[in-house]
Amino acid sequence: MTRDPGRTPTASLWDAPTTLRAVAAVLAFWVLAAAAWWATDSVVPWDSKNHFYPMFRYLGAALAQGEWPLWNPFHFSGHPSVADPQSLLFTPTMALFAWLAPQASMQLFDGVVFAHLLLPAFAALGLFWRRGWHPIGAVAAAMMIVLGGSAAARLQHTGMIFSYSFFLPALFFVEIALERKSWRAALAFAVCAGLMALGRDQVAFLCCLAIAAAVVDQSLAAERPLRFAASRAPLLAFAAVVIVAMLAIPALLTMQLLADSNRPAISYGVAAMNSLPPSSLVTLLAPNIFGTLNHTYDYWGPMWDTIPEGTYTDRAVNYIFAGTIPAVLLLWQGVARGRLFTRDLRFFGLVGVFAVIYALGRYTPVFVQLFDHVPGISLYRRPADATFLINISLAFCAGYCVHRYVTDGAGAAAERIRPWIARLRQGAAILIPLGLVVSGLVFSRRVGHLTEASVQVALFVAIAAVGLSLAMQQTSRRTRAIAAALLVAATGGELVWRNAASALNAEPASRYAIYNNLKPADFAGLNVLKRELDERHARGERPRVEILGLTGAWQNASMVLGIEDTVGYNALRIAEYEKAVGPGENAVELRLRQFPGTFRGYRCNLARLLGLEYLVLDRPADKLPRHFPRLGSATLLYASDAMWIYRLAPAAPRAYVATRLKPVETEEVLSDEELPEFDRTTEALIDKSDMELLDANYTTEDPSADDRPNAAKVTIQSYKRNAVKLIVSTEKAGVLVLHDLYYPGWEVSVDGEEKTVLKANLLFRGVEVPAGEHTVEFTFRPLSADNLLTAATDLVHRDSAAETATR
Repeated sequence: MTRDPGRTPTASLWDAPTTLRAVAAVLAFWVLAAAAWWATDSVVPWDSKNHFYPMFRYLGAALAQGEWPLWNPFHFSGHPSVADPQSLLFTPTMALFAWLAPQASMQLFDGVVFAHLLLPAFAALGLFWRRGWHPIGAVAAAMMIVLGGSAAARLQHTGMIFSYSFFLPALFFVEIALERKSWRAALAFAVCAGLMALGRDQVAFLCCLAIAAAVVDQSLAAERPLRFAASRAPLLAFAAVVIVAMLAIPALLTMQLLADSNRPAISYGVAAMNSLPPSSLVTLLAPNIFGTLNHTYDYWGPMWDTIPEGTYTDRAVNYIFAGTIPAVLLLWQGVARGRLFTRDLRFFGLVGVFAVIYALGRYTPVFVQLFDHVPGISLYRRPADATFLINISLAFCAGYCVHRYVTDGAGAAAERIRPWIARLRQGAAILIPLGLVVSGLVFSRRVGHLTEASVQVALFVAIAAVGLSLAMQQTSRRTRAIAAALLVAATGGELVWRNAASALNAEPASRYAIYNNLKPADFAGLNVLKRELDERHARGERPRVEILGLTGAWQNASMVLGIEDTVGYNALRIAEYEKAVGPGENAVELRLRQFPGTFRGYRCNLARLLGLEYLVLDRPADKLPRHFPRLGSATLLYASDAMWIYRLAPAAPRAYVATRLKPVETEEVLSDEELPEFDRTTEALIDKSDMELLDANYTTEDPSADDRPNAAKVTIQSYKRNAVKLIVSTEKAGVLVLHDLYYPGWEVSVDGEEKTVLKANLLFRGVEVPAGEHTVEFTFRPLSADNLLTAATDLVHRDSAAETATR
């Protein structure tokens, strides 16, 4: 690497005592930040507790019972956890944590998630050490990495936090591997990059692009770039093999789910609506200019009803504040003094520029081209997720400015330049913040909050003035180091004040009482329901439940409570189930619960096939929205001021033997939204593509068919997460139908002999059985060679078809 003027030999700045002090400072900051949630008896809210925490508890319960939670029967009537990027199954740190503490409290869960942010913080120290940049700047960057911008505002998105956490360690090790030709460092890089990519979210995707850019940048910085790249090719190939080995199966299974899901790709319109509104950039300077941090939730910034073009982003997505002093340093030392344009900062500067352009999405002419032509981008719906990279860029640029301020002084220019260039930079340092502030004030005035916004701008100006006054008075290097240390400590305090346990990432733990300490009325209602379910299970019955309208934590609480719920909270759902049943993305907003023609109400045939026999609501049945079907003869089991539990009409058995089959085109039925009539005790609907797999003819048109009634009995002997064992006794051959969802990876055996799983009754699983008594076992084996080969083959065929269609 070529050194720039700001480089100082590592040994002169990073001796052992100084390094220990830097590590201690970061740890102290982390502890102080983490204590903010404990001191306020709050937890990280929303997705963290409505989605990720129950996923974690489900993972822990499964491991405690000696099972891998490959399939989740308690979520949308059945869900392939092994393929869901948000299930935490392939996150080693969380899997180990779930194994050690399967019933960990919400607070402990938050602590472990937050502890992941120490990884990039320490990696930031290492990257500063490698470059010979000052430790005080390194501490500043580490603090911003832990609690700046999206790291704080998006703390609820646990999976993204994990992807973000492994990026800087991967960058640290790849730099060492390439510089030293170290195989050990290459292995460490591969492991970190693999763990990052396992998140399979947009943050991981963008970080992968940044890693690739870092490799190119390091090659270009060498004296002989081509020779450098060629000599490091074996290292990179080795790392690539390790990464592919870590990622191949999870990624393949996720692609298999995406292909069969409600969102195989994202339309440009949806992605455009998730672009970062440009007016949100002012939060870099004045974090509360739009009321973002008000615990009263009176946010007036960019959201769906405050900007004419509309947006799907919210106050958390639109927040990028990482400290007032860092912002001032970026403008004063970075822009005005030109220190952002040095060679050593080129990579992080360009990452920041790209991240801003990408995050702004539809507000730039670039994003539509990226969306249409760069593979992978159309899989993700929120370009504003690039704010994670913006925070990383801000941290390193601000930390570098601290380094240059301490080592070179406040007024020294980065290089000898022409006067007009100096004036241009100085003008930009004034016009950039002025433009951002004016845009924020104009926006606030338009929505009637000019006074409140002006107060926040005044607060920014006051803090900035104090910081600048302190920094500009120092002349010697020693006094500048002291001033810088004070400013960095103040930044740490401000980040804790603004961003730790704030309105963006904290709510009282009592709001998630379902996991902790239920109100007596809710506890009594839950006991009524659980008691009935336990009695039914003891009789070999498997009724399902729909939980609707209750507060957020109830949506996926079924995973913790062991209740087979027909709805839940997940953006990723099996497409055919979504079309046929209409559960919607979450179970809080009743408007999202739809009733397609195949599922006209809770008394329809499909509801009975699902075994839906209980309905838990946040209101009485007569207060449901107009589009809801009437419950009719439902029996009220329990009522309180916040919970109503109804028992519906008896459903179809979970399993039965059909001796007559009606061939159907599943896709046509779902498109027509009309479930064909059939006898739910003796007949079944079978997908036409499966008819040729049958050994006998069971169609209703068969003139030679035996019309005598069939005596059949099906008993569920064992019902586990990944396996269901049934004992079948039937006088006539037929198809055993199990009303559990059909999905790739499910296998079946009859008396130990492998058979083909059939798609029965549109959504469910079936298998042909001969007359007599048999043991039938359905087993979920998504990791089998057959399923993985099928998934890979289907993926290749889809890609080929898409390429042909494009041509």
